[in-house]
Amino acid sequence: MIAALNRWRCGWGDELAWEKVREDVPLLYPWRPSSVTGMDVVDFKPEHSQLVYTFGGAAPVMRVRPGTALHLWSEDAFNHALTSVNDVASEVLDFRYLNPQTGPFYVEGAQPGDTLAIHVAGLTPAHSWGASAAIPFFGGMTSTDRTAMLQQALPEATWIYEVDSHAGTVGFQSRFGDFEVALPLAPMLGTVGVAPAGGEVRSSLVPERFGGNMDTPEVRAGTTAYLGVNVEGALFSIGDGHYRQGEGEACGTAVEGAMNSTIIVELIKGRAPLWPRLETDDYWMVVGSSRPMEDSWRIAQLEMIRWFGELFELHEMDAYQLLSQITEAPIANVVDPNYSVVIKVRKSLFSTVHAFDGMHYELRSRASALS
Repeated sequence: MIAALNRWRCGWGDELAWEKVREDVPLLYPWRPSSVTGMDVVDFKPEHSQLVYTFGGAAPVMRVRPGTALHLWSEDAFNHALTSVNDVASEVLDFRYLNPQTGPFYVEGAQPGDTLAIHVAGLTPAHSWGASAAIPFFGGMTSTDRTAMLQQALPEATWIYEVDSHAGTVGFQSRFGDFEVALPLAPMLGTVGVAPAGGEVRSSLVPERFGGNMDTPEVRAGTTAYLGVNVEGALFSIGDGHYRQGEGEACGTAVEGAMNSTIIVELIKGRAPLWPRLETDDYWMVVGSSRPMEDSWRIAQLEMIRWFGELFELHEMDAYQLLSQITEAPIANVVDPNYSVVIKVRKSLFSTVHAFDGMHYELRSRASALS
């Protein structure tokens, strides 16, 4: 069956053949009920041949029911090609095989127009080290193929960060001097996404309406992501674990590392957001992705205006005025094919109101029962 699935990773093929594969996929890996929560729990560590590098265009590795908790492993964004300070990115990286994804997962009952809720219950580094690199003509402070200038590439280098799990730190050591500092460990997922609409197949390096490579530190343990479903089954995947990242991911790479992730997936019928929404205990957030960066901001701002219209029955001009006084706007990334900006609103400013009928708090409760 794995071989049959791999043959389909290049595209959907004809509809009848795709239907046959879909029917054959129900349970490649056994369920195990949690004795504590009653939830279905699935453990899945993909073989290297099962990793995918797109959103859309890949057959599901398994079907899961709404309410399932998944313990997942994902490979680092470099596909384990950078493991030493002696590795040179331009010599060992293959851009066709960056940002490997674990998935996609077919969610039972998910239909276009529904909302997929993905709650990040826990993130733990799978390695004792992470890697970052300066890559030629990639990053926020160099010319690129879109911002073309007559200049040489910045110097290439690879940095290896040692993880001290007991202390909760990752250690930076300079490559061009004798400086070092221990930084707080702050695991996050760079990519969370579903299959795009219209039969599109997009690189896992791209952030867009379907989520994807948003690279925001807000996708961390305790966060719920709401994504609009575009195809039957949603076909979501995750990957691109970061052991920490500053806002903007300025050089183009975070402290990249393989990740052990625990997530809970739920389905909300209808009410699909146009762009990814995030919720924590403290904030409502929207992620907009485009170029130029101000359009990313506009996308997220407009979607938050619409969300406030839903939450508080506000006229769009009133929401526009109110949000002008209270939003925070951290930059998620300045390096991907699209730039991503987050619009945040602090929930404590308002009396109790629950987005998506309190789904975030329900998932938080289930997550606490898992630990």
